[in-house]
Amino acid sequence: MDLFARTCNTERMNIARLLARIFLVIGGLIWAMMVFASNTAAKYADLTYTLTEVIEAGFSALLPLSIAIFVFVVGLFYERLAALLLLLAAAGTVVFGFVMGWETPLLWVNVLLVVVSPLVIAAVLFLLAARTQRICELEGVPVEE
Repeated sequence: MDLFARTCNTERMNIARLLARIFLVIGGLIWAMMVFASNTAAKYADLTYTLTEVIEAGFSALLPLSIAIFVFVVGLFYERLAALLLLLAAAGTVVFGFVMGWETPLLWVNVLLVVVSPLVIAAVLFLLAARTQRICELEGVPVEE
């Protein structure tokens, strides 16, 4: 199976789109849960929260969740722009880690595996789907989304 063949393959394009959207949804939920848990007194230790903690942490978790929803909606119409936004988020996460002085290798491994790699994988899948759609358009094959 040649992934980079310049032929129209709508099945591969649709699978790439689906997987990119799944990575985006799961990543958005992980980001929201991380922000929620980090803004509570328990800090991931146990699940005993007061109502005010839940409300305050819930509002702070709305920001990454709304960003993920925004990128998801953008990805429905503009796959290359969504890929760019995802790559910028991945680069921004790494830059943030350097600026904040993350020193432990275990923290870097966790962030790279759980946060950065899903962003990059989703971006690559969006780019592959956009590339295949462009090839289909150049070949004159009608593409239904």
